[in-house]
Amino acid sequence: MAVPGSSRKQPANRGLVSHCTHHHVIVFLLTFFSYSLLHASRKTFSNVKVSISSQWTPSCLNSTTFELRPNELWNSNHLFPNAEEATLFLGTLDTIFLFSYAVGLFVSGIVGDRLNLRWVLSFGMCSSALVVFFFGTLTEWLHFYNKWFYCCLWVVNGLLQSTGWPCVVAVMGNWFGKAGRGFVFGLWSACASVGNILGAFLASCVLKYGYEYAFLVTASVQFAGGIIVFCGLLTSPKEVGLPELGADEEGSVEEDANRPLMGDDDADDDDGNYSIQAADTDSQPKAISFFQACCLPGVVLYSLAYACLKLVNYSFFFWLPFYLSNNFGWKEAEADQLSIWYDVGGIIGGTIQGLISDMLQKRAPVLAISLLFAVGSLFGYSRSPNSKPINAVIMAITGFFIGGPSNMISSAISADLGRQDLVRGSSEALATVTGIVDGTGSIGAAVGQYLVSLIQENLGWMWVFYFFILMTSSTILFISPLIVREIRLLLHEWRLRMLAE
Repeated sequence: MAVPGSSRKQPANRGLVSHCTHHHVIVFLLTFFSYSLLHASRKTFSNVKVSISSQWTPSCLNSTTFELRPNELWNSNHLFPNAEEATLFLGTLDTIFLFSYAVGLFVSGIVGDRLNLRWVLSFGMCSSALVVFFFGTLTEWLHFYNKWFYCCLWVVNGLLQSTGWPCVVAVMGNWFGKAGRGFVFGLWSACASVGNILGAFLASCVLKYGYEYAFLVTASVQFAGGIIVFCGLLTSPKEVGLPELGADEEGSVEEDANRPLMGDDDADDDDGNYSIQAADTDSQPKAISFFQACCLPGVVLYSLAYACLKLVNYSFFFWLPFYLSNNFGWKEAEADQLSIWYDVGGIIGGTIQGLISDMLQKRAPVLAISLLFAVGSLFGYSRSPNSKPINAVIMAITGFFIGGPSNMISSAISADLGRQDLVRGSSEALATVTGIVDGTGSIGAAVGQYLVSLIQENLGWMWVFYFFILMTSSTILFISPLIVREIRLLLHEWRLRMLAE
């Protein structure tokens, strides 16, 4: 007795290798490094906050800097009377950026499905680079300090940077089908962590000359990356005469490879009432609406789950170096270097968990197991001793179980959701769905930054970790219907295999 779907799985697995061309490699690298550069500029801002705070406060009240210019000239330009108010404003800029980034993601996804993805991505990278240059370099060269000007620039930067993720995920989804998607996207989603490391490296190399040069270097590299993307990125296989994913060819490997992991043949009839295909499937595909994208099975559940999980993940991104310095008394440079181990754990976790989900042909059960271990690792990390090696190990484990699922939801699962059979007749859904998932997650992350600071100030760091455990558990709760459904399918397939033997 044959197992349903087994005839498709074998060619789909072989299709990952047999249909990989040099165009796939170029697309992988260009999208990887384009988003890495966007993340590098964000990390630069986080890494130079101490220097910015010192520059925005009077030297006579700031013990962390030397007197670099006449006191009367500096006091006529300073923004804040003390470093505490400057630090608070920098935190406000983080919140402003995340909220504008979240709003921009919803819009950018819709725009990306209606315009050329290469144009949108290149425009976002180059324009964001210019804004970063104005914010950190030009204002310092001109000695122009204005809070409202900084806020406006950072709102614009958030909107422009939001063009990145929906576009790169959509391009990757156009080139890579279901065969090996978990592994490929798990490896590719390391772009954010690589960007964090790259941003820290570039900033540390030139920070001794002034924080404005850190912004200048990252903005220049990002602008150059945007030009390269505009000249060299291929948004879909049809641009070079290759068959598109899901092409209706008899025995096509890519058709099987494009079948998403969000469902199976047995569930097709149950989901028929959700179909948004056009009546004439041979007509030119059209982008689906925002409301139609929200109605796709799994989109709302994964969006809410990602809001909770990205809150935890981004809290580590923004607060981990500060926590290590504040809680253990370690030097800021040492804390910055140690925090990289969280990103390393996330890279490994996303790749391995994506590979396992490919083997199982299911995503939700892998996420559930990882998040259950994440609860335990968060509890253990909250009680980490004052030892850098032990802290680094537990930090990497925590990154593995939190950063891994976060990378899967934002990349491979978003591609699965945007490539469902229900949108086969209107395939331009990838960017819209990705924008919804990541936009909802960014709203959760933005709210989380305020809550973390509030909880830490009033209750202490231990309660911050309890809050992280609550949010991680909520992530499992939101996707629990999908977990139960996919586990039942796995058990059903296992029983069929047993009967076939």
